[in-house]
Amino acid sequence: MYRSMADNLTHPQRHLCMSHNKGKNTSPEMLIRRLVYSLGYRYRLHKKNLPGCPDLVFLSRKKVIFVNGCYWHRHKCKKGYSMPKTKHAFWQSKFSKTIKRDKRNYKDLKKLGWKMLVVWECQLKNIETVKAKIVNFLE
Repeated sequence: MYRSMADNLTHPQRHLCMSHNKGKNTSPEMLIRRLVYSLGYRYRLHKKNLPGCPDLVFLSRKKVIFVNGCYWHRHKCKKGYSMPKTKHAFWQSKFSKTIKRDKRNYKDLKKLGWKMLVVWECQLKNIETVKAKIVNFLE
C-alpha cells in the first residue's frame, strides 16, 4: 500500500486511527462536565435539536457550553496552527468547513436567544481560570 514520505502508516492504518477520534465524551469534555457538576450545576448533554449539538446545555438558563479541541476547531494557539504535512489542500478545506460550521452554529444559537461559552482544550491547563469563567457565565 502507498505510504507518504511524512506518514509512517498505510492508508488503511491511518483511516482506522482517525476513525477513533471521538466527537463526544472526550477527556477535555469529561473534565469540564465533572467541574460543572461539582459546582452544583446540572445540565443536559448534546442536545441534537440545538444548532451545533452543544456539549453542555443548561435549559432553564438558556445557556450552552462547547468544549472545543484546539486542533480540530483551529484555535489561535500552538495546537490550532499545526497542519498535517500530507494532503494539505484536503485538510485546509476540512478545517475551513469546520470553522464556517462553528460560526454558523453560534450565530443560529444567538438568533434563538441562547448564550454560549466556548472552552478551548488549551485553557484547561489553568483550571481555576476556567472554573471562574464558567461560574461567571452561568450566574
